[in-house]
Amino acid sequence: GGVPPAVDLVLGAAAGCLACVLTNPLEVVKTRLQLQGELQPPGTYPRPYRGVLRAVGAVCRADGLRGLQKGLAAGLLYQGLMNGVRFYCYSLAEDAGWTCYPGGTVAAGAVAGAVGAVVGSPAYLVKTHLQAQTLSAVAVGHQHNHENISAAFKTIYKQHGVAGLWRGVSGAVPRVAVGSAAQLATFTSAKDWVCEYQWFREGSWAAVLAGGMVSGVAVAVTMTPFDVISTRLYNQPVEADGTGKLYRGFLDCILQISSKEGLLGLYKGIGAVYLRLGPHTVLSLFFWDELRKM
Repeated sequence: GGVPPAVDLVLGAAAGCLACVLTNPLEVVKTRLQLQGELQPPGTYPRPYRGVLRAVGAVCRADGLRGLQKGLAAGLLYQGLMNGVRFYCYSLAEDAGWTCYPGGTVAAGAVAGAVGAVVGSPAYLVKTHLQAQTLSAVAVGHQHNHENISAAFKTIYKQHGVAGLWRGVSGAVPRVAVGSAAQLATFTSAKDWVCEYQWFREGSWAAVLAGGMVSGVAVAVTMTPFDVISTRLYNQPVEADGTGKLYRGFLDCILQISSKEGLLGLYKGIGAVYLRLGPHTVLSLFFWDELRKM
């Protein structure tokens, strides 16, 4: 508390971008793992990406070391927009005293995350397209073949108009709302808990990191199914009128993945999700907390 919401908008955006630079390689790997074997029964498709470490190696062999930072510009734009708006809304809720009520932290985090997801959705759409692009030998999911971030925005706008830039937002809103609620609620509670039991001194960076690490576990478990659905909705090919060729929407995506890939299909890439979200949660909340103090 104690920081004006307008300042929190800037600090939240800065914190998200700083974390994104360090965790984007895991975001690339996570996207590839989630698209691998799309709508195919387990064991019936080739697996160029087997686990996080071997997937990192596969990306490097196909795209070089630079391939691990694919979609970074779009990722930075997304993190700046989404986290700026998210932390701004959460700060407003704090100032209004809503987080003091039972369940207020969770509700404020969910609403703040949903608003941030809507604002940042076009950037996440482009980021997913760019991170999925690779050589045909190791390609998974639909290949959109954009040259760069600006060409991607131009192509999508030219083909499908403004509405096309928000395609897939139905998966993004529940994804970020659930993840944000889990992240902000568990971060606050965990940080207070470790301080209460004097594991770490209140206000220390160690208490912030401990809260962030607990948040990472909670976010990965609750968010992975929504993350898989979001990735699939964003990356699917579309008809000329903007209708998805694979999924009609959020619920249809859940049903198709569950029936064709099994329930574990909704948890594809959970290792990469945590290895990415854990550090990202720690770093973004650590940077946010420290920047607020400054």
